[in-house]
Amino acid sequence: MPNCIVVVQFDLPKRTEDLAVKGGTSTAPTYRGLATKGLIRKDYLNGETGTGGVYLWESRESAQAWFTEARIAQLTERFGVRPRLTWYDTHVTVDNLNGETRVDGRAIEEVS
Repeated sequence: MPNCIVVVQFDLPKRTEDLAVKGGTSTAPTYRGLATKGLIRKDYLNGETGTGGVYLWESRESAQAWFTEARIAQLTERFGVRPRLTWYDTHVTVDNLNGETRVDGRAIEEVS
């Protein structure tokens, strides 16, 4: 089963680095708690074209269980603008931190 990447984007002005770090660290415990629900990692985004996050999930089903319409409504209320979600299946991942290549979430031997 492929992993799932969800890119969440809010059309908001770029924040200062301090505000971006404060925002990320204040919500990080919520996302750390989702490890048992399939969230592998979340990267917080802050750029000229908006803010948001990139989420790597074990499966599309795990991601869909989190990103319900109720969750989207909560995010919309919190940020004052509805987020755009873009969904991707990812079959192959190169993980340089762990020194491996994974196919559908499982490490494979390198092919030369």
